[in-house]
Amino acid sequence: MGPLKTTPPPPARSGTGLTRLSIVAALLATLAIGGTASPLHAQNNGAANPPKVTANWTLARRFNSQTLNSALYSTSVQARWLGKTDSMWYNWRDASGTTFYLAVPALRLKRPLFDHVKLAAELSTLSHKAADANKLPFTNITFTKDHKAFRFNLDSTRYEWNLAAESLRSLGTIKSDSILPDEERPPTGGGGGGGGFGGGNQDFRNFSPDSSAFVFARDHNLFLVNVGQSDTIQITTDGEKDYSFGFRDTTQLQQLTDSARRAAGARANDPRVRANVTWSPDSRAFFIIRTDSRKVGELYLVNVLAQPRPTLSSYRYAMPGEAKVPQQELNVYERDEKTLKRVNVAKWQDQRLMNVHWTTGSSSLRLVRRDRPQRNLELIEVDLSSGATRALIAESIEQASLDPLPVSYVKRGGDFVWWSERSGWAQLYLYSFDGTLKRPLTTGAWHVDRVADVDTIGGSIWLEGMGREAGENPYLRHMYRVNADGSGFTLLDPGEWNHTETLSPTKRYAVDNYSGVDYFPRSVIRDARTGNVVMSLETMDSTELVTRGFRFPEPFVVKAADGVTDIYGNLWKPVDFDSTKKYPIIAHVYPGPQTESVNTTFSGSAGEQELAQLGFIVIQIGNRGGSPLRSVAYHRFGYGNARDYALADKKAGIEQLSARHPWIDIDKVGIYGHSGGGFLTATALMLPPYNDFFKVGVASSGNHDNNIYNQNWSEWNYGVKVATGANGGAGAARNGRAGSGAAGGSGTAGSAQDSSRTQDSVRFDIKVPTTTELARNLKGNLLLTTGDMDNNVHPGNTIRLVNALILANKRFDFMLMPGKAHGYANMQPYFNRMMMEYFARHLLGDQSAVGATYDYP
Repeated sequence: MGPLKTTPPPPARSGTGLTRLSIVAALLATLAIGGTASPLHAQNNGAANPPKVTANWTLARRFNSQTLNSALYSTSVQARWLGKTDSMWYNWRDASGTTFYLAVPALRLKRPLFDHVKLAAELSTLSHKAADANKLPFTNITFTKDHKAFRFNLDSTRYEWNLAAESLRSLGTIKSDSILPDEERPPTGGGGGGGGFGGGNQDFRNFSPDSSAFVFARDHNLFLVNVGQSDTIQITTDGEKDYSFGFRDTTQLQQLTDSARRAAGARANDPRVRANVTWSPDSRAFFIIRTDSRKVGELYLVNVLAQPRPTLSSYRYAMPGEAKVPQQELNVYERDEKTLKRVNVAKWQDQRLMNVHWTTGSSSLRLVRRDRPQRNLELIEVDLSSGATRALIAESIEQASLDPLPVSYVKRGGDFVWWSERSGWAQLYLYSFDGTLKRPLTTGAWHVDRVADVDTIGGSIWLEGMGREAGENPYLRHMYRVNADGSGFTLLDPGEWNHTETLSPTKRYAVDNYSGVDYFPRSVIRDARTGNVVMSLETMDSTELVTRGFRFPEPFVVKAADGVTDIYGNLWKPVDFDSTKKYPIIAHVYPGPQTESVNTTFSGSAGEQELAQLGFIVIQIGNRGGSPLRSVAYHRFGYGNARDYALADKKAGIEQLSARHPWIDIDKVGIYGHSGGGFLTATALMLPPYNDFFKVGVASSGNHDNNIYNQNWSEWNYGVKVATGANGGAGAARNGRAGSGAAGGSGTAGSAQDSSRTQDSVRFDIKVPTTTELARNLKGNLLLTTGDMDNNVHPGNTIRLVNALILANKRFDFMLMPGKAHGYANMQPYFNRMMMEYFARHLLGDQSAVGATYDYP
């Protein structure tokens, strides 16, 4: 267990602030009183016949997620603000039960929101079902707009609790599409408009900001209803499958339970669904993007478990390099004209549209368009009356791809904040409304991850970032504040932990939930201007977890294969760890580039923890190319080679750990991962020289042949070559590189932006390396698994590798999960047990558990 943090935490709630030293004491007491040592760690003492090594299934069972579930309680405060005030409520679970709290930071006040015993008694009377005050049968409530009462659902009935009178009344049976006008609910419109009621997509009605009209979709088409008028206006008639504004399969809906239908906000025979329109601030127009996939090739899955006959399902699925890929079109509806018009924003073939938004009214739109190779983009403005398009910012990059974030306006019709990696690091830049660069808002070798909020009156900007604080793990998230003039840059949440902040509506306060892999979660309220702690809220109740012998993982840092770049990871030991013994080491991997499989926050029931108890050292370890949260060079290290790039750093890191710790057996190295991690795992056992280093691998649902994986993802990571000219002739072939670095400013894009214009005959060429090409090199023991209904990573990815291994006359293991998609759902425990047995058998030589069932409590 790592050293104690030096930064003092906020005051802990009495009885829950356990330090790592107290965990050690509790752990030693647990092992001394009742701990059972694994036979793996029995002393040999020079005996001629050492005892047989067996995995410690007793410890593994003690530390699996099902067993630990009763010892794990709330880990974060979900702030629910009351209207536009700074007052909030939340519910919190610990060993004493669940409590709803009211917090008023201005008064430094925290107290129970209501008398739980009184409410439980009245609820028991009205519902004719006994209610426990410590475990009330609801977790979510909705306040009335006057904040004098709140409401909740139980079964099919809605109840109202009057706060002053402390009385409960029944409001009757819930209707799935009913809206009580006096209830306070968050708006659900996207982008620059808002409106509607209910959370998520619960209501099929997408209301205008002034609530004078709403839009919905039915049978792929759009409909408008003006409030107070009985007529429903059908806006479109050309909607169809794969060219749709929205559709609900009522046959499938009827098969859902009543509670599932309520969760979806739909009645069994109601074909109406929420249309993803965004209203203009003046409620006079809305826009919507429709995707045309009618020409995209189909992919197929067979549900062999369907009764009485297996059934065939098909879906449109574009693959890398294909000519026929989904096409996006931007449409605008103006209520005065009563027609839906397509807006011409075409520049590049197969371009993508993103961050479409209204600015000041309904006369113009702004959006980002990006070319298919994802190496060129523009922020443009479209005048809807004339159709004229003006480029405000253009960016391009070589040997990488561009991943823009939404534009944030300091005030409507004024300066805006633009996120860019043009310097090699993600930073923020302030532009005037016309697209003229005014100043950088942030600088340096660190990563700005997003704009969290903007004070349009005071001109402050809140942002989240990582890697700025010296000496910290660069993946730890912090919140900062900066003024629009570039002054006043402030770290709001100091402390070497991962922080997640939620600002209050007035932006005076922020709820900070923070933890580390070796630090229990805490929640405080901070001053959103200075970062000072205003009041402590909660600390996770860890008493029972510690009593059971829980042990934190140990963070570590090693060097990448280049000997320079720092690579971060976490290490789990068995709780009965014996430093005089040798342990096989197993790496849980995901190569990126969306993320690295390395935790930065607390987890009480990590799968690595359970696996370690068998008698292993289990690690998470990153790699260059694995995460977008550092520099562009780090993130795009594997661009164009998303099969092999991660293995050198994994191997180098494990070797360094072995050199530091004599209890690591470097001759017994395992590896496992899911999806991209499965892809990397199979590669590790087949690509020289790594197939001599990694001895055992478990690869689940791997994208082993990215030539049949998602077109957008594969081209995003491998890059495409753009061939232009007559018939895409070879004489005009290009590497698909874009210009000479990133550019910012106003005006039209440079020539680098024109590599795939719509008026050219363009072909996108790509050849992606696969694991099947390496089948003849398989060494060690490899277990492959996949679900046969996986519509993300098609099972063909794994089946093709299985075929190649058979043709290469290689021995391996394979398990199909019938009826399962990319996740294994209720078969996950079965898979976990199978994986653990596989490592126990091939790294420990333990045959005792083969074929046994794993009985969860």
